[in-house]
Amino acid sequence: MPAPAFLDLPARTAKPRRSGITHVLDAGIPLCQAADLLDTCGAYVDVWKLGWGVAYLDPNLDAKLELLASHRVLASPGGTLLEIAWSQGRSAEFLDWARACGFPCVEVSAGTVPMDAAAQAGLIAEAAEDFIVLAEVGAKDPGVRLPPAEWAASVTRALQAGATWVIAEGRASGTVGIYSPSGEVREDVVEAMADAAGTDSLVFEAPREGQQAWFVRRFGPDVNLANIRPADALALETLRLSLRADTYRARSAGPVAACPK
Repeated sequence: MPAPAFLDLPARTAKPRRSGITHVLDAGIPLCQAADLLDTCGAYVDVWKLGWGVAYLDPNLDAKLELLASHRVLASPGGTLLEIAWSQGRSAEFLDWARACGFPCVEVSAGTVPMDAAAQAGLIAEAAEDFIVLAEVGAKDPGVRLPPAEWAASVTRALQAGATWVIAEGRASGTVGIYSPSGEVREDVVEAMADAAGTDSLVFEAPREGQQAWFVRRFGPDVNLANIRPADALALETLRLSLRADTYRARSAGPVAACPK
C-alpha cells in the first residue's frame, strides 16, 4: 500500500540531512533488533551512536555498520571511547581503528576524563581530516552549572576546530547540562548557543518526550535532536510532523510554553 499523503503536514528535510537530524543512542541492542527497528524507522534516523564503549565490545560490529550504511544512517562510536583512548595516549590508534571499521563519524567529547579546551580542539581537528565530527560540549557532572556564555564559547571553538555538528550535553537522563535536575530546559543556555551558531550546527540531547516536544515547538520540525532511543525514532517523527497533541496545538500558537518535567 502506498504511503498516505492526504494531510497538510510541516515540511521536512530529506535524507541525507544536515538539519532536522535524529541521532539515536544504541546502548547495545542486538543486531536482529536493530534490523527490525531500521526496517520500520530507518527513513527517520540519521546518526546512530553506539554509546560509550559498546562498539569496542560488539562482536557483530561489522554487520551492524553494514546494516546502518544500507539504510543511509551514519554510524558513530561513543565519545567516551575516544576520551579513554586519549587519556591512555592512544587517540591515533582509536582513529585508525574507527577508519578501518568504516565509521563515517566520530564523537569528540570531554566529559569523562579531564581534557582542556585546547586538547579537545586538537582532537576535533585531527579527527576532521577523515571523519564527520560531532563535538560534545557541556558538563556531565550534575553539580557543574556552566553559564550561557561559556556554552556559546565552547560551541564556537568546536565549529572553528572542524566539527560538523556540536552536541549539547543532556545525558541519557535529561537531567544535566542543558537541563535542570528536574528535566526542564535551561532556556538561557539554549538561546545563547543558538545565537552563537544557529541551530543547523547544534544537536540537542533530548531523551525525554517533553524535552523533544519543547525543542520542536521552539525551533520547528527540523531541529537536530540526540540521545533518542532507537525504538522512539518513529514517535519523535510524529512530534516533528505535528501528528501529536504536544506539537499540533502549537503550530499556530504564540510563545513556547515551559518544558514539562
